[in-house]
Amino acid sequence: MMRALWSASTGMKGQELNIAVVSNNLSNVTTTGFKKSRVDFQDLMYQTITEPGAPISADASYPVGIQVGHGVKPVATQRMFTQGEFQQTDQALDVVIEGDGFFQIQLPNGDTAYTRDGAWKLSGDGTIVTSDGYTVLPEVQVPAEAIGLNITSGGIIAVKMSEDADLEVLGQIELADFVNPAGLKSIGNNLYQQSGSSGEAVVGIPNTEGFGSIAQGFTEMANVKVVEEMVNMIVAQRAYEANSKTIQTSDSMLQIANNLKK
Repeated sequence: MMRALWSASTGMKGQELNIAVVSNNLSNVTTTGFKKSRVDFQDLMYQTITEPGAPISADASYPVGIQVGHGVKPVATQRMFTQGEFQQTDQALDVVIEGDGFFQIQLPNGDTAYTRDGAWKLSGDGTIVTSDGYTVLPEVQVPAEAIGLNITSGGIIAVKMSEDADLEVLGQIELADFVNPAGLKSIGNNLYQQSGSSGEAVVGIPNTEGFGSIAQGFTEMANVKVVEEMVNMIVAQRAYEANSKTIQTSDSMLQIANNLKK
């Protein structure tokens, strides 16, 4: 009975984490560029009472053994980098990546972070920045007298200085990609940093091999599907209830055993 109690307790702890992840997904359903997560589980070690194939007699063996597991453990919260839907804003500084890649952002300490959030702004000196004021890399400054801002699918940023003037190129968007994007470290504010699991950033030009193209006037919505997450929540809740029922049943059986009279 004690084994069942501990196994069920690992199931309840695992589903608590599962609910926490689902809750975070749902709370960010309107967050620009957000990528949902899921919890991956593995079973724990097994106690082998009878080895599969162990001999029963000189000419016979057990076709299957007796192995009793000890519960479950969460091994990963995997980020799902599927493409989110696009929302049209018609804002010149709203951009999305159609395909693979991340925008590069310079943090205040000089480190580089990565994001799918392309809802950009202008700082006081005309620098293109994120909503938190972090500089988008490579750094581009838009002159105060510029008329209109054009960003091509290849990431070229250009403006007109007057109605009759030709487009003047200000800079080039560069994207970064990783061998294993799921290995990126989430640091909040829609930002990620590379880790040993993600591999080194590979930098390239949008709309070239291995990198997505840029679309201006759109933002990428979260890839969270509300109905799917609600189903996941119901499944996790029922699994939690089932494990709690197992604990109650094991406790009742232990009580019966303790009440046996000699």
